[in-house]
Amino acid sequence: MKQEWKAPLRWGAVLFGLYLAIHYWDMLSNLAALAVRAGFPLVLGSVIAYAVNILMSMYERWYLPKSQQPLVVRSRRPVCLLLAYASLAALVALIVRMILPELLQSVTLLLQELVPLLQQLSIKLNENQDQLAGLFAPDGTVNWQELAVKAVNFLLAGLGGVMGSLVSIVSAAVSTAFTAIVSIIFSIYLLMGKENLSRQCSLVLKTYLKPGWYSHLLYFLETLDNCFRRFVVGQCTEAVILGLLCMGGMLLFRFPYASMVGALIGFTALIPVAGAYIGAGVGAFMIFTVSPIQALLFLVFISVLQQLEGNLIYPRVVGSSIGLPGIWVLAAVTIGGGVLGIFGMLLAVPLAAAFYQILRDDVTKRNQPGKKTA
Repeated sequence: MKQEWKAPLRWGAVLFGLYLAIHYWDMLSNLAALAVRAGFPLVLGSVIAYAVNILMSMYERWYLPKSQQPLVVRSRRPVCLLLAYASLAALVALIVRMILPELLQSVTLLLQELVPLLQQLSIKLNENQDQLAGLFAPDGTVNWQELAVKAVNFLLAGLGGVMGSLVSIVSAAVSTAFTAIVSIIFSIYLLMGKENLSRQCSLVLKTYLKPGWYSHLLYFLETLDNCFRRFVVGQCTEAVILGLLCMGGMLLFRFPYASMVGALIGFTALIPVAGAYIGAGVGAFMIFTVSPIQALLFLVFISVLQQLEGNLIYPRVVGSSIGLPGIWVLAAVTIGGGVLGIFGMLLAVPLAAAFYQILRDDVTKRNQPGKKTA
């Protein structure tokens, strides 16, 4: 008799929870947004830890792998963790060193183009000098009251905007710095104790899940981790190759801003399919400030390079590593970009690869008893 009441009670609880979610949707959405903002440093720290763990694991395989001395075993994790963060910091410093000087040069050229505009503005100001007539009395003396009113209004209007912008900039900088520091510290804690954390999570899941659910969840997480790891490694390798090829070709054809545009295209190539085109658009604009003809030739060059990369490099480096057909890569990038922007483009491909592999394995498993599959 007790068993007969369980199903109606469950459905009643589900329907009641659905009613509360619909009725208090605004309050729940605000609470969810608050929770996301509060937990964003921890989420970002987890993402950083996952990316750094790929590099750290590689260093751990190279760090005296056959030695079992206590000193080597105890120092393997801290040393490899430090090397991983140092490698990433050196890579960021190298990219900034390649981009910043030429970026300053292009900004200088743009400022030089603003000189005629400033001259025209000066002419306009001279034409409006009659507005200052109210500052002088009829006998030629200064009308101090009118001058004070205009000065106060000018200061309030100007300083108010400047102070508001300055406060916003300082607040955003402090918030970003705090988020970055907390995220890095949290990622270090995760990486230093990842084995204990994994064992604790596994124990909790085993305790509260049925064996079948636990095995399915473990298989899903392992597949997801495998696809993400292969995607990150393959995408980074492909981005480095594309950036070096672009820089080498630009130096060969004597295009300006070779190192800057090459580094930019290599960085934006981390976004599947559309990333290199974004970098190419920015690079073409920068070259256009120097020579429109060279900008047009650069677009022809980058189009040829994209065909070479898309047909030869990407399928070998990334396509084969994640095991996802090209049509589904394009579909995943389109949907992910429409939902979450650039972050969605980065996240959609490995997620699609994981679900594609899970679906393929499940279909193969279900058809195996009655039909032989390759």
